[in-house]
Amino acid sequence: MLCTDGLYLLEVDRVLRPGGYWILSGPPIHWKKYWRGWERTKEDLKQEQDTIEDIAKRLCWKKLIEKNDLAIWQKPINHIDCNKSKVVYKTPQICGPDNPDTAWYKDMEACITPLPEVSSSDEVAGGALEKWPERAFSVPPRISSGSLSGITAEKLREDNELWKDRMTYYKKIDGLLHKGRYRNVMDMNAYLGGFAAAMSKYPVWVMNVAFSTYPRTYDLIHASGVFSIYQDRCDITNILLEMDRILRPEGTVIFRDTVEMLVKIRSITEGMRWKSQIMDHESGPFNPEKILFAVKTYWTGAAK
Repeated sequence: MLCTDGLYLLEVDRVLRPGGYWILSGPPIHWKKYWRGWERTKEDLKQEQDTIEDIAKRLCWKKLIEKNDLAIWQKPINHIDCNKSKVVYKTPQICGPDNPDTAWYKDMEACITPLPEVSSSDEVAGGALEKWPERAFSVPPRISSGSLSGITAEKLREDNELWKDRMTYYKKIDGLLHKGRYRNVMDMNAYLGGFAAAMSKYPVWVMNVAFSTYPRTYDLIHASGVFSIYQDRCDITNILLEMDRILRPEGTVIFRDTVEMLVKIRSITEGMRWKSQIMDHESGPFNPEKILFAVKTYWTGAAK
């Protein structure tokens, strides 16, 4: 977190929305009580927390609370006051004109990603968002303003309707979907987030991007077109093995792809002892895209 002069926290700042929150749990928070169990000196832990506090201040984050094992900071809703305090807190320089929304292969930089300009200190940079649950289906300010190339409000609405229909079909395929069987869900190709929005009526938590994660974390993984995208970049077996690692025993995977790709996937997952079935697209058997519904079986690996 603190290596290279707080570079990781600068990256956290980049991906946080205006007004977003950063929560730190564990070392060095509450070090005065736990320092012996952490096998570190009080001086070392105090210095680490002091450094975090200093970097957060220079990022213009506001510390909201520190209680027990948690500390919570909030990113400012705009950079007006941050720019005014730049000299006082030695704020890092503002990043250049590169696209701040880059999601993949983005080098971390020792600079603050600028927020859109505002006219007053109480204005949310880029526009205020709707509250939940309305926010799941509302048009974000950046789309309504036309600042995202190729993405329109109409395209977002069409995507939401598409995934509502697909979720109805998934419910027919998997009768456990609406019965609390799944809690942690990963969508490996989120696009505009329509799948996650359609899942919002169920008691689930959806991770909208494939991050490194703890083993056996997810109950359900959704992979729409992922393997066609990566078939020429890496061995799809490696992707499937990683999915197997993070999927809980008896967890489910829903693949959407071409028939040819799903046949390849199925031949590999059979060797992983998954049970699977290829099904027609929700629009009918003449659609070239199909659905592979797979379940990771529970087995110990012991020789018979």
